[in-house]
Order: sequence, then structure tokens, then C-alpha cells
Amino acid sequence: MSTNDDFERPFEDFEPLQWDALREMCRVNVEYFESHQDKNGVRIRAALLAMLDYLTQLQPLYREIARFAPYFDFDEETPGNGYRSFLSLIDKCIMYSNMVCRQMYHQKDHVFFRKSYYMKEMEARSQLLASLYTFLQQLKTIYSSSTDILSDGKLSLFPLEYNSQELLNSAQNINQYCFYGRCLGFQFCDSLRSVLKTLSFAMATFSEVYYNGTLLGLCTNSVKYLFDPEARARRIVNVSQHADISFCQAFWFLSESAIVNMLNTSSLPINQVISIPPEELVLPTLDGGTISIPIPNSHIGKKPIHVRLLSSKRRLGMVGSGGVNGQLCGLSDELIIHTHGGGFVSQTSRSHEIYLRNWTVKLGVPILSIDYSLAPEAPYPRALEEVLYAYAWALKHANTLLGSTAKKVILVGDSAGGNLNLGITLKCMHLNIRKPDGIFMAYTPVRIEFVPSPSRMLCLTDPLVPFGFMLRCLKAYAVGDKKPAKEHESEEDVKSDTESFAEVSESDLALALSPNGDDANDQKLVSLPSDSTLNSVSLTEVDEPFNATGTECPKVQAKSQEYISRFLNMYKNNSGHASMSSPVARNGSFSRNGNSSGQSNKSWSLFGWSFGRRSSKDSRELNTENVLSPEDFVFAIPKDPFLSPYLAPDNMLANIPPIKILTVHLDPCLDDCIMFARKLRSLGNTVTLDILPGLPHGFLNLLQTSKEAMEGADVCAKRIKELLEL
Repeated sequence: MSTNDDFERPFEDFEPLQWDALREMCRVNVEYFESHQDKNGVRIRAALLAMLDYLTQLQPLYREIARFAPYFDFDEETPGNGYRSFLSLIDKCIMYSNMVCRQMYHQKDHVFFRKSYYMKEMEARSQLLASLYTFLQQLKTIYSSSTDILSDGKLSLFPLEYNSQELLNSAQNINQYCFYGRCLGFQFCDSLRSVLKTLSFAMATFSEVYYNGTLLGLCTNSVKYLFDPEARARRIVNVSQHADISFCQAFWFLSESAIVNMLNTSSLPINQVISIPPEELVLPTLDGGTISIPIPNSHIGKKPIHVRLLSSKRRLGMVGSGGVNGQLCGLSDELIIHTHGGGFVSQTSRSHEIYLRNWTVKLGVPILSIDYSLAPEAPYPRALEEVLYAYAWALKHANTLLGSTAKKVILVGDSAGGNLNLGITLKCMHLNIRKPDGIFMAYTPVRIEFVPSPSRMLCLTDPLVPFGFMLRCLKAYAVGDKKPAKEHESEEDVKSDTESFAEVSESDLALALSPNGDDANDQKLVSLPSDSTLNSVSLTEVDEPFNATGTECPKVQAKSQEYISRFLNMYKNNSGHASMSSPVARNGSFSRNGNSSGQSNKSWSLFGWSFGRRSSKDSRELNTENVLSPEDFVFAIPKDPFLSPYLAPDNMLANIPPIKILTVHLDPCLDDCIMFARKLRSLGNTVTLDILPGLPHGFLNLLQTSKEAMEGADVCAKRIKELLEL
């Protein structure tokens, strides 16, 4: 069985083929090391005996979960859910352990045999099996609480009732360190394991720099994290539990640094950043009237919205095509509007160019990617307001600025971007304006709540989306800091300080027309006439029908808080006291290019990393003293369908345009995607679901380093093309 076939065989028919092979290798190695009385030999034998013991304990649990796991699949042709994902983790752990046991057995008599190395390897794998056994116990508890039968006749992956005490008592024994040390990335395809180890090494090293690090300390700890997987695992778990949201932002923004961009040397004829000012924007309604689209104003006041136009062809009326010699292509009948992921707190269209460029060439359609404001400085509903406004602006100016007639508009988004696209589709229905003609979303959370679904438990094993990071991102977006809107914006707020852009206004279209968006060409387009002013519709008024009846009852709130409190107590296992610092760094917020707004004294930088001593006001510390409180993570208590599209009324979801959903077997958001697809199908929607093996959440940003990730990006392009051809 290959490491990437995940669910091609029925789990319930037989135990994994490699189980007997691992048992045999453990037995022969135990027999060999029985006469070794030195410390390493004794510990190797003990680890092997523990592996044999856990294999025996795992067998009945594995068979039981394998029996009911198929009940939750989308259909027979698309097997996959959180239960199956953990069975796959067991399979891959056993195959991975068998390989190392076999390697140790064949090298045991070699002159260069390193007994201490294999002692650590065996102990890591025995700890991995122990943790997976605990996970299976939790899954059994979750299943026993799954009594809600949906309209498709299948059980829900979101249990309404659960025995939280039993669940969390067993969860306290989970050893997270084993997933971030020597066994890191064992569950993913071969081409990504080295990449994930590099990213984890970078996370541990960057945390040293971020939290009061010096160049000498960086060098010392870099060596330690490179050659000591256990030290790296301790640092990653510590950071994921204790680091504040500003660290998550800063680390994820590294994908836009010079190091990453050096890998991306391809160019497009059109790669233009446009700034949309907050002006009156009027669209026709479906009943023949007109409506003023709400100008984004929550939390940070009125600000321009930046969007990036990508095209493999220069087209008539397209920004960046003016003044270019040669024939221009005609208007495209299609337009793709993209909203990027990043946990609602990080990244921009620039960090997603790595796959957008590929899609632009493959599909031959202009792509407009939206750079919405990020939490926690701009929490919900700010991003939703901006994406809706940019969507409406694109509809209005498609043929004059974007090179498209917009006869067909497809929304595309990954992760948080997919959630926002679903939200604005519901907004379009509420405003009675044109909705998109199709939606493609990849590994998207559709229920922003602390729900103990099976796949959500994967975040306790995930090197890219650790549990602490995921909670902080969702809290930063769903709650954030409630600040009054600013009435006056400074010039710095209006202008981008990272790259040139075209300021696009209905009253004054001052465009940067050179192909690359610079100032080499001084030509201007003729200004468009301003629309007549109409009363704008505030998002508060639009949301009122939902919010008026969407709050939880006090009993449900209390139960939710009790569950979260116990889960957080579990999460602090083996790490002393956990903490939550302020979601904003002490020295201020982060700009979109990932640099801190504060300035360090006597420091120098390399690719945006600052080295040297910080002033006291700029210092950061990884606070490990304070205890996490459940109040820190009680977010999204109102059942807001614009925040959690899964909760939208059936009559609205029934009118969602054709949708194609893609996710991966090892994604914490897997169950979200499956449940949403099942719900839409039961309402009569046109929906397809793809579940890819061996890839992590966010794999689209890794396509240059992995053949499987590139193949996954091609599947995405194929599904988008199918939507364009409907």
C-alpha cells in the first residue's frame, strides 16, 4: 500500500497490511536487544515493547471506528471525513515505524551503528502511537454523541451533545511534542516532508528573533533546532500555545519576503495593483431598481481597498494595457474574483500569486484578487464589507478597467477567502443584486465556532495550523478589539507604502497605465461620470433579520463555555502554564508587508528580519506565566450566517450558485467542507466535492516545492474551468 492512497480500500474489511509486519520487526528487535543492558539498549527495548502494547490496544478501536466512519462520507465515490483521517494517520504511522524498525535491524551490526539515534527514533514512534490511541478514544466519544441526523439521512459531524468530561479526561494524555519532532510530517506526501520540516525549523528560529532575539542567540538556537528535533518540538508547541496573534501574522507574512519571492521569477503581461477609494457606488437590483452599496466603515473607518489584477493577455480597456505597442485582445466574457486565505489575519494577494499566475495562464481569464483589511485591527465584519464592495466595484467597472464583459463571474477563495466569498454571496441575495455565477472554494472553514468535530482535532497534529494559532486567528477575526471608526484618514492610510498602484475613482480615474504598474507612462483614461447619489444601505440594517433571532440561549452559552474551559485545560498538557498576550504586539500593529510598525534601535535587517538589541518599548516577550481563560476563546456566540455560512437559512443556501469544493484528508477544516457539501446537496444545489490525499491545509502556497501540490493546483484550475463552462 502506498503512503498516499489514503482511502482507496475499505478500512472495515481488515486491519492495515503493515500491522503484522511491524509486529514482527518489533519482536525480532526486542529479541536482539534483550542482551543489551546499556542505557540505550534498554530504552530501545522498552520503546519496542510499548509499540507492541499499543498495537494491541489500537486494534479493537481501529476496527470499531472503521466500521462507522463511512456513515459520514459525502458519497461512495468521495470517501473522507475526520474519522477516516485519523485511521489514515494510524496507517501511515505504522508504515513509517516499520520502515525505521527494519532499517535499525539491518544496521544493528554495522560498525557505524548509532544506538543513541535509534533509541530516540523508537521512543518517538512509541509516543506517536500512544497519542494516536488517545485520539481514537476521543473519536469514539464524539461518535457516541453524534445523534443529529441531517436531511440527507446521515449523521452530523458536528455533535450537538457530547460527554465533555470523558472526552477531555482522555485528551489530557495527548503528547503534542511527538508530532513536531522526529516524526514531523509523517502523515504527508514524501515531497512535502522536508518542506514542512524546513518551515517548522523556520518557525522555531523566527520565534527566537521575534521575542527579543539577538544575532548571536539566533545562530546558537538555529543550530540547536537544526540538529535537535526534540528542542524544535518543544519550542514549536511552546510558541503555538503562548505566542500572541502578532507573531502568527509576522511569521505568515514571511511568505511575502524576498527569500520566497526569489523563487517566483515568472512574469505576466498584466500584474497591476489598483486602489479603490471609498466612494458612492450604485448597482442595479434584480427587480429593476438601484441600490447604493455600503461603503466599508466598521472598526477602522473609510479607507481605500487594494485589489490586484492579473492577466496573461493585454485586453482592451484593461488597466496596464494603455500605451502598449501591439494588438490588444478583445474583452473576456469571464472574470474571476479571488479572495485570499491567511486565517483572516495575514497574507495578501502577493503571497498567493504563486498559484494565481498559474491559473491565469491555464484559464486565460483575468483574475482580480482582493486585499481586504486584516484582523485583529479590522475584525468582522470589516473584511466582509470590503470584499462585497470590491465585488460590486468589479461588476461596475469590468469592461472599462478589467478587460472583461463580466457575463460570467466566478468567485474563487481558499481557506478564509472561501468563507468571505460565501458571506458576500449571501449579502448579494440580501441586497437583491447580481450574485456570482459560480463559486470555487478550497479547504474553507464554514462554521466559525469551537465545535469538536473529528477533523478539528487534526490541528493538534498539524505543523502549519497548530491548535493555538487557529484559535487565535478565529478569535481575532470574530471578536477583535472594538474600536470606533476614524473620521479622518492620514495620507499614509490612503497610500500603499509597498508598491505602486492605480487610484481608481469614478470621478477621477488616475491610472498607472504601464504594464508593471510604474510611472513610466503618463497617459490617462477618460474619467467616468459619477453616479447620482442614493441613500446607502448600512450593513447593520442588512444584518438585522439574522441577528435579531440568531443569538444563543444562556444554557447553550454556559455549556459551550464549560466545554472550552475543560479543553483549554487539556491543551496545556506537558507545558506548565499557558498564556495569551494581547492580540496586538506591544509595539503596535503589523503592516501588510509584514513589518512591525515600531522601530528598533541600533539594529539591522536581512529580508525583513531585524537583529540587534531592541529598545524597552519595542521589546517582546513570550509570556508563559498567565493561564488561558475560557473567556479568551468564547467567540462567535451569535449565530451569524455571514460569519458562519453553514448556519444560513435553507431558503438562502438553496439559492447558492453552482459550487465546487476542494479540501484535503488531513485538513482541520475537512469536516466543515463535507458537512457544507452534504447540506447544499440535500437542498438541491449543484455541488461537487474533491478530497485530495497527502496534502496539508494551505498546499496551494507550496506548489513550487511539491509535485503533488502542483497536481492539486491543477485540479483546482480544472474545477474553476468547469464553472466557467457551465
